[in-house]
Amino acid sequence: MAGEHIVVVPAADGAADLTRIVSLNESACWLWEELRERTFSEEEPARLLIARYEVEPEVARRDARAWIDRLAACGILEV
Repeated sequence: MAGEHIVVVPAADGAADLTRIVSLNESACWLWEELRERTFSEEEPARLLIARYEVEPEVARRDARAWIDRLAACGILEV
């Protein structure tokens, strides 16, 4: 959508609901592409962030947890 990275949150019946759209920044979109349709722990996105951005492990874990929590709050991930 106009150069943005988005995820459309599915409705309860599985249909796309274009009134429920989540915009992702570049790193959140990259994590989404790397991990979508897979089961993963909090450590996997943290490891990916460390490898790609060379951030400290505690920063990567905090950011991974925030990413997971945000997607879960929007109904995109089940935790």
